[in-house]
Amino acid sequence: MTDLSGRTALVTGGGRGIGAAIVRGLAAAGADVAINYARNAEAADALAEEVRALGRRAETYQADVSSQEQCEAMAESALSDFGSIGILVNNAGIASRGNTVVDTDPAEMRRVVETHAFGSFYMSQLLLPKMRDLDRGDIIMISSGATAGLSGRGAPYNMGKTALEALAFTLAKEERANGVRVNIVAPGLVETEMGKRLVRATRGIEDLRELDATSPFGRVCQPEDIANAVLYLVGPEGSYVTHQRIYVNGGGF
Repeated sequence: MTDLSGRTALVTGGGRGIGAAIVRGLAAAGADVAINYARNAEAADALAEEVRALGRRAETYQADVSSQEQCEAMAESALSDFGSIGILVNNAGIASRGNTVVDTDPAEMRRVVETHAFGSFYMSQLLLPKMRDLDRGDIIMISSGATAGLSGRGAPYNMGKTALEALAFTLAKEERANGVRVNIVAPGLVETEMGKRLVRATRGIEDLRELDATSPFGRVCQPEDIANAVLYLVGPEGSYVTHQRIYVNGGGF
């Protein structure tokens, strides 16, 4: 089993969905965790209590990662609380509305790209200086299977995730000499609230598990599947892995 004892992670968008599964996985492996959330303080606090019940330290930080100022305040607080952050998981994200480019509000474009790409840029830039001083550092970008096809009616999301991946590949080259690994985990459809809203809006399906029979391996991807990929990359087993993108979608493009 992956052993992350003595390491500290910060997970953006960590209060629910994929982020919460990643937090649980990191804590179960022995890491202390800083949990970022945007709005739902109750869910983030409950998750922090789960982490503490495992004997690990957990603190919560409210911040909208699209705001440079809020990222700066969060990074300062987390570094003050924990001393250093050796694992950064840039997971926070929002969906776009499914409009064509012609019908997309530029404000939506800015909001989505700023959340996915700029937020990851801010957090990486803020935490890297101290991360470089550690024996090992890891940055994981949670992207999307959408980058494999870049379908229509999703320009803001496609552009945000593609920019996120460009940042990851750039950082991997820049930071390898500093002992920092940078990798991408790109999920397909996952059973989260965002996933449920997506299939409800695009397919009229209320219960996402109705798709089990037509999904790879007979089931819809679970948040824990994404967490397991993250754990591999940040653990000892992934110590020689950087500049990689792992699609976690059952091979279903």
